[in-house]
Amino acid sequence: QVQLVESGGGLVQAGGSLSLSCAASGRTWAMYTMGWFRQAPGKERDFVADISWFTGNTNYADSAKGRFTISRDNAKDTVYLQMNSLKPEDTAVYYCAAATTVTYSRHIPSDFDYWGKGTLVTVSS
Repeated sequence: QVQLVESGGGLVQAGGSLSLSCAASGRTWAMYTMGWFRQAPGKERDFVADISWFTGNTNYADSAKGRFTISRDNAKDTVYLQMNSLKPEDTAVYYCAAATTVTYSRHIPSDFDYWGKGTLVTVSS
């Protein structure tokens, strides 16, 4: 089992920044990839970004490229999402996820085995 706890959500004005953190515990040695997804009301859970736990290679959704940065601290078993130039359409619950069975992420929810409870990000216009 891997436990994930997100923090850092909140309310921010459009154009502002927020930083999310996700602390992992448990079988963290089994993680291949950690990622961030988001889900707006009435919509599906969408990929935002992910990072290879071993290589540090990163992938981003088109909506996140150039504005969001995912990073990790292996020593702290923590992944971060720095979000800049936020837009009202970024408003969503952001979920941290860990993949322990799929070695190469296809950036879809079904590739991830463990999920945090989510943290709400609200961007006002």
